[in-house]
Amino acid sequence: MQTEYTSFIETLLTNSTEIKVNRDEYLIREGEIENYVYFIKSGAIRVFLLNEFEELTIRFGYANSLINSLTSFLKATPSEFYIQAIRSSTIAKISRKTFFEIINKNEAYKNLYYQILEDLITQQIEREIDLLTFSPSERFNRVAARSPQLFQEIPLKYIASYLRMTPETLTRIRNS
Repeated sequence: MQTEYTSFIETLLTNSTEIKVNRDEYLIREGEIENYVYFIKSGAIRVFLLNEFEELTIRFGYANSLINSLTSFLKATPSEFYIQAIRSSTIAKISRKTFFEIINKNEAYKNLYYQILEDLITQQIEREIDLLTFSPSERFNRVAARSPQLFQEIPLKYIASYLRMTPETLTRIRNS
């Protein structure tokens, strides 16, 4: 599968436009329609939404990962999310039209796309379970075990938001 994934990414990159995104710059804002899949070549990105009290981080992306506002992308409806660069980033963006042309022409890529979606759904369910059933320290431990790279790539204030705790609580748990 790794060879197919590499080939898939290479095909996407061949059909992409490379952009540089500065820290705090947005790829998409709430209310806009997502027209791209983004492959992060370098840097770090966060996906978040706003409620009346705070920003709620729901996902991160860093080098060699794909990211977008998935529901908006699939349904061509306004995004509920903001996607923002945490650090200066180099990103390859692939249009919806091009993306689906690529996967529809190649059965292996289509199967890989479904596998990526299944993995994403599984990750989201694990995250929901973490948030609904585990204490803050257990959430920290589970995320650290699943994604150790997260703590090298993402500032603690965003990880705290992702884990639904204050930065102070995260620091205390991390130091204990």
